[in-house]
Amino acid sequence: MTEAWIVGGALRDDLLGREVRDVDVAVAGDPARAARALAAEVRGPVFQLSEAFGAWRVIDRGGERIYDFAPLQGDSIEADLRRRDFTVNAMARPVAPEQLGGAVAPHGDLIDPLGGRADLEARTLRVLGPEAYESDPLRALRLTRFVAELGFAPDPETERLTREHAARVAEAAGERVFAELRRLVLAGGALEGLALADRLGVMRAVLPELAQLHAVVQSDYHHLDVYDHTLEVVARQIELEDGLDELFGADAERIRAALAEPLGDELTRGQALRFGALLHDIGKPVTRDVREDGRITFMGHDRVGERMVQDLCRRLRTSDRFARFLGALTRHHLVLGFLVHERPLDRAQVYRYLRRTAPVEVEVTLLSCADRLATRGRKSDEATAAHLELARELIGAALDWREHGPPRVPLRGDELARELGIEPGPELGRLLRELEQAAYVGEASTPEQALALARRLRS
Repeated sequence: MTEAWIVGGALRDDLLGREVRDVDVAVAGDPARAARALAAEVRGPVFQLSEAFGAWRVIDRGGERIYDFAPLQGDSIEADLRRRDFTVNAMARPVAPEQLGGAVAPHGDLIDPLGGRADLEARTLRVLGPEAYESDPLRALRLTRFVAELGFAPDPETERLTREHAARVAEAAGERVFAELRRLVLAGGALEGLALADRLGVMRAVLPELAQLHAVVQSDYHHLDVYDHTLEVVARQIELEDGLDELFGADAERIRAALAEPLGDELTRGQALRFGALLHDIGKPVTRDVREDGRITFMGHDRVGERMVQDLCRRLRTSDRFARFLGALTRHHLVLGFLVHERPLDRAQVYRYLRRTAPVEVEVTLLSCADRLATRGRKSDEATAAHLELARELIGAALDWREHGPPRVPLRGDELARELGIEPGPELGRLLRELEQAAYVGEASTPEQALALARRLRS
């Protein structure tokens, strides 16, 4: 019989009473044979993950679990465990591969040569010496993710070693860094994990754009520097996720449905919005200026920030769709705030807001609320109340736009060109945009109205 052990996070989470979906199995022998034995038992697909490392995966659709089989590292299970990252992940329990289905930690004594169970009970994260970080620099970032997900705290020596090795996290492949960041930002303790990453220097290694926000003083409309304001925006965004009913009333359910739509990179639009909150102001340090009257400005930080977000996403090898989403949030996060002083808005102004902010018209409206709620400086109470009121007025229109798209012009472009006797080109494009706004406002609902308006616009 092939010797095999459940190891790592699956065993840790099972001991903590957490749901387990991903199970790692170390095998003394051929992982392919062990994987096929389980696949036959659960009647699920089996395939090779890595030819170089000999890893295989089994998907148990009935049990809603994924099993990854890898060869034992070292000449014993104890040697394998000593090569892992933290003591709470360096435990094992023997198992017969064909008996894995339906149980995460079945029969067999716990193998715990490094005190992982005691650290689990003490809610302590203890790295397995400097060699753990030397063999895989990403583990320093993973520490902060575990803090965010588990609510554990590192011991002092682990903090020291993490700070010492933090800079090397940047050596890890961008997609691996992003995978850890994604779980960190989505975790229940995201704020605590981000704070630790910043304190230990991990943040500066993986998101230097964020670390550079420290000590960037803002105007008296803000009570915090840019870094602390940014973390406050993330906190308010997280609160909004659970407070949609209170702020938006009858529209809350439609907002939740919009945010639940898949975006990409294993994220929904709502989950990706947390990254928007984290990165929306990264253009401020390079655009900061002080006018002659002493007022601090950040002119153009939205445009600069959009470009920085694109560069950051390329570095982390995210999808283009995710990069465009974050870029649009950064580019347009100020738009709603500029409209507050123009209230009440007419239909044409609402149209221009939606056309300008699409395709993030729903998410950027929410982000602007979190941004406003995190701004508590001069005249903050009245400004916040006005901002939230306008957001409530716009969100219904934004949801309609998301569900139905922009208004349909009652004349096609070729029809309009023929009636006006013009060639396709910039003028035709300008007229169609004007007619789309008129259709939204209700001034061009028929082909006749659209044609008459187009002729007036040309005269």
